[in-house]
Amino acid sequence: MPTAEIITIGTELLLGETADTNTRFIAQTLRGLGVDLYRTQTVGDNAGRIAEAVRAALQRADIVITTGGLGPTVDDPTRQAIADAAGVTLEFHPELWDQIVARIARYGRTPTENQKRQAYIPLGAMVIENPVGTAPAFIVETSPVPMGAEAGLRVVITLPGVPREMETLLAGAVVPYLQKRFNLQDVILVRTLHVSGIGEGVLDERVGDLEALKNPTIGLTAHSGIVDIRIAAKAGSATEAGRLIADVEKDVRLRLGDDVFGADSDTLENITLAALAQRGWSLACVESGLDGALLRRFEQAGHPLYRGGNQQALQAGSLGQAAEKTNQEFNSSVALAVALSISGESQDISVAVITPLGRVERQLTYGGHPKNAVRWTVNSAIDWLRRIALEARK
Repeated sequence: MPTAEIITIGTELLLGETADTNTRFIAQTLRGLGVDLYRTQTVGDNAGRIAEAVRAALQRADIVITTGGLGPTVDDPTRQAIADAAGVTLEFHPELWDQIVARIARYGRTPTENQKRQAYIPLGAMVIENPVGTAPAFIVETSPVPMGAEAGLRVVITLPGVPREMETLLAGAVVPYLQKRFNLQDVILVRTLHVSGIGEGVLDERVGDLEALKNPTIGLTAHSGIVDIRIAAKAGSATEAGRLIADVEKDVRLRLGDDVFGADSDTLENITLAALAQRGWSLACVESGLDGALLRRFEQAGHPLYRGGNQQALQAGSLGQAAEKTNQEFNSSVALAVALSISGESQDISVAVITPLGRVERQLTYGGHPKNAVRWTVNSAIDWLRRIALEARK
């Protein structure tokens, strides 16, 4: 069986600012394929140290998988580092640039010149198109520098660090490549269910026994108000793996009900807008203390029933009135008003929702890190709106 090593790249990982969830996901995927994983390591955003780590890994392993450092900024050095480790130059791919431009255009934006860096990959590398992000991934097939390493072709697989992008490319492109390249017979499929409105600890209590399963394997990943349940199955065919996943997914959905809002590429805002659309309701928003985060989420969803919104200073007691005014301003049938107030260790959240059925308000507190307060607030408010829409259908 082939052997592998994982290298996660990012100074934010070394500083402890970001939790590394990618290593676990990749490790479980490799295990399902029958690949022996012997080492994992983290390297900061330094091209020289990344290249050194990759060269050393190629002395020991058949497969080296890296994640991170593929963004458009100066401190995203992975492309150059992999080229250095393989002894080649970077090559510009016009077709990759066209894909990047097209993807950015979906958000109504024009790409900046520095984003062209993402269209450069090591000479001779195989491109992995990224359907869920702007950073193309790639595979370099190379031979190790002769320092006692066993003979044979080695591969470096370079993936983005954003977990959902990495997971999508790993399952959709890397796994089939490894199966063919190393004659791996098993198939592994991944299904990710998205849960909102309950914390990771509560969720673990409800599905903890499923996390002990050997095949499919179940894992949880928290994202400030949203928790992902990853179901990965290994079988001799995609059909059989899909059946294994379907059985577990049915069990999870029965246990969690409306706490599961979607799967795979579903987003909380798109699912919520779809729920409103089933009632024929349009939406407008007003926010305070969120720096436009709530408005951006709905704007990027691109749903025709989202009428727009604005930012203004709001007090908890005036939220309902602000929602009423927003309804009138945008001629919508539903208004969502959200205010976040952070004072010292106190992080208070007020939410008001106006629908054709009436007005409801609630107060929340957030006890996590202040840097995560905005995302948690936005996810919690959108989830409450989703549940109101679902309840109105019953």
